[in-house]
Amino acid sequence: MQHNKRVAVAFLDLAFNKKQPQAAADRYVGAQFIQHNPLSADGTGPFVAYVTWRTALSPELKFDFKRVLGEEDLVAVHYKRTYDSADRGAAVMDIFRFEKGKIVEHWDVIQDVPETSANDNTMF
Repeated sequence: MQHNKRVAVAFLDLAFNKKQPQAAADRYVGAQFIQHNPLSADGTGPFVAYVTWRTALSPELKFDFKRVLGEEDLVAVHYKRTYDSADRGAAVMDIFRFEKGKIVEHWDVIQDVPETSANDNTMF
């Protein structure tokens, strides 16, 4: 389980923070990559194309990892995503399914950080 948690964070960090999506896909994704985000097709090609486009559009893009949870073959990574220093950001949860130590399936949930909140708690 600890291996999968490390892989999930390393995958996101290499792809988005270090802007090396092809290296991340080659190193951490299995033979298949099933995508549940309705805006992305299956496979690593669409993932690499999206990250390449997004990081070119937002060179200051940053994923600030907060929590990593795991159970059996699933790992969830909770983080704050910001596009630049002026961005309030979004709370993101990526969920990965693993086979033989490699990522093979992905889900995500994204919620923008609002300007005001009904409570004094943070989203992180």
